[in-house]
Amino acid sequence: MTLDEYIAAHSSPEPAYLQAITRSTYIHVLNPHMLSGHVQGRVLSMISHMLRPKRILELGTFTGYSALCLAEGLPEDGELITIEHNDELEETIRRNLSLSPLGEKITLRIGDAKEILSSFDAQQPTFDLIFIDADKREYCTYLDLVAPLVPSGKFILADNTLWDGHIVDPAYDRDKQTLGLRAFNDKLLQDERFEKVILPLRDGLTIIRKK
Repeated sequence: MTLDEYIAAHSSPEPAYLQAITRSTYIHVLNPHMLSGHVQGRVLSMISHMLRPKRILELGTFTGYSALCLAEGLPEDGELITIEHNDELEETIRRNLSLSPLGEKITLRIGDAKEILSSFDAQQPTFDLIFIDADKREYCTYLDLVAPLVPSGKFILADNTLWDGHIVDPAYDRDKQTLGLRAFNDKLLQDERFEKVILPLRDGLTIIRKK
C-alpha cells in the first residue's frame, strides 16, 4: 500500500454521487486528472464545514465535483457560484450537479472568468470563500479580481500551486502554465494583504486569509 492509498483508506469516503461523477469523468471527459478526487474533495468539504461560508465563488468548475464538495459546508440558505469557460462541459456539469440536492444551491456561469468577474456590479455581495482552479496562466489576474470580493478575515483557496513539482523544475522554465503559477506564488508572497500557506496536498493547495 502506498502512502496516498493509506491516506485515502483512512479518510472519510466520498458520497456515492461523487464516486459516480469520478467514474463518468474518467470515461467520457478529456484530462480527467483535473478532477479534485477523493482526498482533496474531502479536504475542500472539511474546510467548508470549518468556515461555514454563506457564499462561495469557484473559478473553474470542470465536471462539478469540487463545487459539490465545497457546497457541503453551506448553510441552508447558502449559495455557490461556479464559473466554467468550456461550454462543451455545460450539459455534463448540470447533469452532475443534479445528482445531489446540494446542486440546488449552485449557480453555474459559463464564460470567461475574467470577463464575468469584471462584470460584477459594485454592489455585488462579497464571498466568504473563493476557490481558484481555472487557467493557471491567469492566476495573478484572478487574484486581483477576487481580492475586492473577499472581506477581511475570509478565505481564498488556490489549487495546483505546486503543479506536480514543475514549480521548482528548470525543465519547465518555458511552460506558460508553470510560469503563471510561479508568478502567482511570488506575487502572493509579496502581497501584505494576505496570510498564506501552501499545503503539499495532491498538486498543491494554497490557503489564503485576507487580513
